Amino acid sequence: MRILLIGGTGAIGTHLANVLAEMGHTVVVTSRKPHESKGLIEYRQGNAKNTDFLISVLRENWDTIVDFMNYTTNEFSQRVGLLLNFTSQYIFLSSARVYEKNKEAITEESLRLLDSSTDEVYLSTDEYALSKAREENMLRSAHKRNWVIIRPYITYSESRLQLGNFEKEHWLYRALKGRTIVFSKDINNRLTTLTYGLDVAKGIASLVGNTDTLGEIYNITCDYTVKWSEILDIYLDTLEEKLGYRPKVIYQDLETFLKWNEGKYQIIYDRLFDRKFNCSKINKYINTKDFIHVREGLRKCLNEFLSEPRFGKINWKLEAIKDRYTGERTPLSEINGYKQKLKYLLYRYLKVI
Repeated sequence: MRILLIGGTGAIGTHLANVLAEMGHTVVVTSRKPHESKGLIEYRQGNAKNTDFLISVLRENWDTIVDFMNYTTNEFSQRVGLLLNFTSQYIFLSSARVYEKNKEAITEESLRLLDSSTDEVYLSTDEYALSKAREENMLRSAHKRNWVIIRPYITYSESRLQLGNFEKEHWLYRALKGRTIVFSKDINNRLTTLTYGLDVAKGIASLVGNTDTLGEIYNITCDYTVKWSEILDIYLDTLEEKLGYRPKVIYQDLETFLKWNEGKYQIIYDRLFDRKFNCSKINKYINTKDFIHVREGLRKCLNEFLSEPRFGKINWKLEAIKDRYTGERTPLSEINGYKQKLKYLLYRYLKVI
């Protein structure tokens, strides 16, 4: 089979390309950055949100397309027809963040925030959980029923290690620089579900080319639910073994934490919810009980990252605010660029927030 992964270089996509190639499929991956093609995996450099580039790739016709892109609702409405027309099976990566708060294990039939929320201000936005739900609706009302909707939850990998609403650039970077991690005591006490990207990739691969999956929705997560406090302990234990010291953590109340954090809706309408999932539907194709336990998986991925740490862009405004709360200072020599140094100084020493 010929399979196209649109934007497939993240925590799930990188593993999925390898899994599909090992199964003997020809895989083409689009990416804005250059990558070296190898074996059955070919990379095409370009922006998949650029219609001309997208059409040039789609015209080759594909047995299956797996779409990892994060579209606005408007962007998706302009291309959903194209995506469905150039393949036999279109697999859309949605998110389990679409779900409303639920005391029970979440199934594919559980209520979504888009359908149940009474927060009119929130509903007027195109926040991630809402845009994904609206895009699901477009697929469900489309002229073709050759789509499959996947709802993974928080997925970690060797390059992506999350803590609550933070990516690694917001917490791990500080720990490795000897500065204090700033976290929410409210999120710290919530239950969550983290799944290794390779396991989610195996789940998606089990659906590829299977016509029984068309028009269906699948949760793909591991079966293990833990508190964020346990996730943090896994990180701290692993770091202590590697660094020889245990990184410090301070916990803030929700009001203080929300004052300076970006993405408040992710916090309010997801990370403050207990999240446990029922994946019995996907178990027809893969046994989620075989997924790696979060304790083993996170340790493995963090250790691999620490062997060659690479961070994305650091938000020096937020680093300055965190330093102000912890009473710490980042050496200006650590900050690249005159404007970024000024931004750090402004937010570190003036109480702008």
